[in-house]
Formats: sequence, C-alpha cells, structure tokens
Amino acid sequence: MRVLVADDERLLADTVAEGLRRFSMAVDVCYDGDGALERVGVNRYDVAVLDRDMPGHTGDEVCRSITDSGAGTRVLLLTAAAGIRDRVEGLGLGADDYLTKPFAFAELVARVQALGRRSAPALPPVLARHGVVLDVARHVATRDGHPLNLSPKEFAVLHVLMRAGGRVVSAEELLEQAWDEFADPFTNAVRVTVMTLRKKLGQPAVIHTVPKAGYRIGGPE
Repeated sequence: MRVLVADDERLLADTVAEGLRRFSMAVDVCYDGDGALERVGVNRYDVAVLDRDMPGHTGDEVCRSITDSGAGTRVLLLTAAAGIRDRVEGLGLGADDYLTKPFAFAELVARVQALGRRSAPALPPVLARHGVVLDVARHVATRDGHPLNLSPKEFAVLHVLMRAGGRVVSAEELLEQAWDEFADPFTNAVRVTVMTLRKKLGQPAVIHTVPKAGYRIGGPE
C-alpha cells in the first residue's frame, strides 16, 4: 500500500510516516499543501493522510483536488478541530474519514488500513492464496499454518502480489507500490526482495517469474 502523509508539523508527519512504514506501507511525506498537490499529481496513492490546516494550499483544497481527479485515492483528514460541524464539513469535501488531534497511533494505522481495503475492487482484510495467508490488519503472514518471519518490505511485496489475484505484476509496479518516492528506478531491490521472499515462502514455489513481464503468485484462476 502506498500512502501520502502531508502535515506542516514536521515531527508529527515524520513520526507517522515512520510508524506506517513499520506496517509495510510505502510512505511519501511532505509538509505543505503545495507539495501534496505536486505528489498526488504524479504518483498513485492508495491513501492520503492530510492535515486540514497546512500553509499554502490547505488540506481541504488537496482533498477536493484528489476527489475531482477520480484517482480513487482514499483521504483521511487530520485536524485539531473536534466539533461535529468541522467533521461534517471535512467529509463533505469528499474525505473518506476524519481523525482529530491528538490521536492514538494504533487508531490511525487501523483507519489507514481500512481505507486501503476500500480500494476498487474492495479487498478483504485477510488474503489467502495457495496456502499463503496474509492478515494485513495484524501484520501476520503464514504458509500452511506456519508463521513467516518477513521484513516490512517483503511483507509489502507479498501484499502487492496477493492483491493482484494471480495477475502478473511488473517490477516497475512493485517498485511504485512497495517503495517510496526516493527509490532508485534502476535498483535491483525488487529482484533481491523477491528472491529472499521466495526462500522464506519455501517449496513448492509460490512466486513465479514471467519472463520480460514480472511476477505472479500462483497461477491465474
């Protein structure tokens, strides 16, 4: 899952981003509305976490831009205003959820995960294919009932492949969805991560390489 975090409170934004990365999310960070608009214009995000009161373009304006674009990005608005009128106003802009500051980080994670599952087509909280079970909310992966000790990046790659439902996923798509904006497009990180993931999944092989196309988990059903 790829997430944008935009908040002019730099410490808060960086802390939230780092925390979400521990749950295998690829997170880009910016500190004002102008940067947020620039990023949503060039990147495809599953979820955008936006502070309503950013300088420059406000979170409200960024939210409206995302909604008008039809990109399908889910929006979680953050604000210090806790009144019902403020929440209604925020949701009226097209936001999918609303969270007031201060908030519990566990709740933020749960809300971001829930919004990610509401992508089109909607996905269940637990994905299962070919003996592999991925519980995204609990951040747990198993194969044939045995736990898998995956790194955050391995978990993220497996999540992308499981979401694809047997469709071939290119290395470029994996890089876009499982790494943040600072990833080197010429790196061999995808190949190396897939290789280590294969070893941890064991035999028989679950992830298959499709020459000159990418990777798929199992086969088309």
